[in-house]
Amino acid sequence: AGQQSQGIQTLLEAEKEASKIVQQARQYRVQKLKDARTEASKEIEEYKQAKEREFKAFEASHAGTTVSAQTAVDRETEIKLQEITKSYNENKDAVVKKLLDRV
Repeated sequence: AGQQSQGIQTLLEAEKEASKIVQQARQYRVQKLKDARTEASKEIEEYKQAKEREFKAFEASHAGTTVSAQTAVDRETEIKLQEITKSYNENKDAVVKKLLDRV
């Protein structure tokens, strides 16, 4: 009976130990999942920041092009307006005279 009781006690202790091991494995798994999520979030944030920097650099490099193109167009427009105004001023009297001569 004592030996049987000893065997039962050994089995109970082994069961407790196995339960502890299973609990530790669960905690380890939960911690690993948390670590993986944290690491993934960190990588996502780093990737997002890198893409934002890349976009801002692209935007800045192309914004200068847009501004310089707009300046060139404005300059050309101003020159053409001056040419039209000059041509108008030089020829208005002759055009009015021709129109009056035909009437």
